Amino acid sequence: MKAFFKQALATMVGIFLIAALFSVMGIVSLVSIIASGSSETPIKENSILHLNLSGTLTDRTQENPLDKIMNMGEESNAVSLEQAVTALKKATVNDNIKGVYLEAGTLSAQPATVQELRQALVDFKKSGKWIVSYADSYGKMGYYLSSVADTLLLNPEGSVDFSGLESQPMFFKEVLDKLGIEMQVFKVGTYKSAVEPFICTEMSDANREQITSYLTSVWNNVLIDVAASRNIDVDKLNKLADTQTMFAKAQSSVDNGLIDALCYIDQVKDILRSNCNLVNKDDKLSFASISDVANSAKSEEGKGEQIAVYYACGEIVQSASTGLDQEVQIVGEKVVKDLQALRTDPKVKAVVIRVNSPGGSAYASEQIWREVTLLKKEKPVIISMGDAAASGGYYISCASDRIFADPTTITGSIGIFGMVPNVSNLLTKKIGLKFDIVKTNEMADMGTMSRPFNAAERAQLQKMIEQGYDTFTKRVADGRGMSQDSVKLIAEGRVWTGEQGLKIGLVDELGNLDDAIAYAAKMIESKEYHTVSYPAEEDPFAMILNETKSDYMNNEIKELLGEWYSVYSFIRNVKSADNIQARIPYDIVIR
Repeated sequence: MKAFFKQALATMVGIFLIAALFSVMGIVSLVSIIASGSSETPIKENSILHLNLSGTLTDRTQENPLDKIMNMGEESNAVSLEQAVTALKKATVNDNIKGVYLEAGTLSAQPATVQELRQALVDFKKSGKWIVSYADSYGKMGYYLSSVADTLLLNPEGSVDFSGLESQPMFFKEVLDKLGIEMQVFKVGTYKSAVEPFICTEMSDANREQITSYLTSVWNNVLIDVAASRNIDVDKLNKLADTQTMFAKAQSSVDNGLIDALCYIDQVKDILRSNCNLVNKDDKLSFASISDVANSAKSEEGKGEQIAVYYACGEIVQSASTGLDQEVQIVGEKVVKDLQALRTDPKVKAVVIRVNSPGGSAYASEQIWREVTLLKKEKPVIISMGDAAASGGYYISCASDRIFADPTTITGSIGIFGMVPNVSNLLTKKIGLKFDIVKTNEMADMGTMSRPFNAAERAQLQKMIEQGYDTFTKRVADGRGMSQDSVKLIAEGRVWTGEQGLKIGLVDELGNLDDAIAYAAKMIESKEYHTVSYPAEEDPFAMILNETKSDYMNNEIKELLGEWYSVYSFIRNVKSADNIQARIPYDIVIR
């Protein structure tokens, strides 16, 4: 017995020591990963910037150290436009970097973000350095980006999807009918179609008109850019799009000028070796990742005047969500505090707000608008629009000194709607619940689940929506120096592209984030300046401590649903969203 306890104790001690050892190793690994992410990265001679864009491309990402540990140090599939552009700028002037190897065949992104990165690649080529692109197969946005390359390569068994663009909203009315749920809708604006998925089974004529209009505008931009890079006539490209190129043999993409050559990955490496003047096949290629180059040769902090670049991305809400609702959002309460801090910070001389939002809460949009107007009184405020700056996203932009947008930005949608579910049929007829009530006043039970709104209540709610629309159009009129009647002619909830918005006065200039920053520098009459991004990234250790099961589940759902996650997210958030919304028709996904 004594020997048994001795052996058991030794086993327990051994397990404890092993657990302690692994814990120490984990902490050391975590600290080293965090330190490597924040330190300057040296770039080897004869290196190639590897733009691996096989995942999603968004304005900004927050790196999670746990992801690197779980992925054995490999980079995340999510790529930051901010970091990618920074890497390209540094690669342009770094003599150790000879060119760019681009892998973007399966890129997932919206046109305006792709257009900005594509322009950064065009600027990189001006340095005289080369870009080689390769993919097993090219998707639509992947090909649009990659078409800028000097050498465009495709696997001999691959394909190119150059079949035009489409946008396909989903309709839930018949599902809701079967469940006994009716959406009670109040809106202003013929084109304000956000409510259509809940009350219709197909697009209205007005919605079909606006989708056709902005989709054509975006497609024309793609055609013009690809035509210029590939030296192919626009009409020929359009005809090719009608043939569904992805089902054709790979050689036809070469014959039609979409691709330069077909080759396997080992042959791609030979081409890269040749471009780097590596004679022997044994000579190893040296690749530098996006984060490596972005973190190289850090500039001196605080040199010149400071221009703040504030990122406002996601749906606009008043308060931060919790649990499964945690995602990128523009939280009204936080944004107001952040802009107040920038307004009173003497080091900040101008503010560029990068807006990438479909809109959301009308109340939160109004609070942010107010803070933008106060900020503008103290220092220049410039707006840079990303993929979308529509409805509430335009609301928070209209008071600025100047608005920049990409040609393919989705903007406008100046309108208001309210949507309240009526679940009385579900509760009383489907489930069999019964309700009775005693009330002191006529409208004391307004909004109860036991009945729909009556005529008087509907009239009051519609009046409130109309008042909100009047306020919205006045804000735009005051900010843009237009009459309110002129704004209402181009409002009605209609969606425009940045290119169209320039023509009707909603946008001042077509340009990217760099153009907006340059204009801000001009306003403060500064030839020497530096930028600081806000809000500051979350501390890595705090992020780990804040990780919850709900975060993990939400990431798994995103991975499972892919581009349809936005539909799930919208439906899920209906229950907690403000009843009055300034939002685009639906989460626009252009494919």
